Amino acid sequence: MAVYTLPELPYDYAALEPVINPQIIELHHDKHHAAYVKGANDTLEQLAEARDKEQWGSINGLEKNLAFHLSGHILHSIYWHNMTGDGGGEPLAADGVGELADAITESFGSFAGFKAQLTKAAATTQGSGWGVLAYEPLSGRLVVEQVYDHQGNVGQGSVPVLVFDAWEHAFYLQYKNQKVDFIDAMWAVVNWQDVAKRYAAAKSRADVLLLNP
Repeated sequence: MAVYTLPELPYDYAALEPVINPQIIELHHDKHHAAYVKGANDTLEQLAEARDKEQWGSINGLEKNLAFHLSGHILHSIYWHNMTGDGGGEPLAADGVGELADAITESFGSFAGFKAQLTKAAATTQGSGWGVLAYEPLSGRLVVEQVYDHQGNVGQGSVPVLVFDAWEHAFYLQYKNQKVDFIDAMWAVVNWQDVAKRYAAAKSRADVLLLNP
């Protein structure tokens, strides 16, 4: 059976300073993300045991655990690559990300409108969660999603292309309880090249949502 593995960071722990300090990156990746990988693998083993023994008393909890840990693993895997120490600003055609820039304008009216919506979605998530820019294949547009925990409140079939982690472990050691300040600072490290590649890949596989196979 296939298992999930913790991906390596695409940079060193200090690469995102001063937006995110090295201690946060180390703990976030090596401890928190690793825990979601382990949780997903452990849950798969527990589900296999339940099938073998035909014991389904814990099925509800196991299915929820799988969704939680697997989604945590997926979103964090995107999160690390969505950031770079040389990032920030606005996606521009001059930087080779014009298709993404046009899609943002078409979907949200302007980059400023999109930025405000994603900032508010991430900063006002109740409890733990994410602000996510996702490609929605049914309409072919970009949407902002306010994700609770790792898996709640999302449109089925949408593909995340830019994610802002709004869990306290992503910022508390540096920003204390000022989540809004952290989200505002995140815009300075967005890797638009990575976001653009994810958008192009998602758009090219738009028929993955088979409403009429």
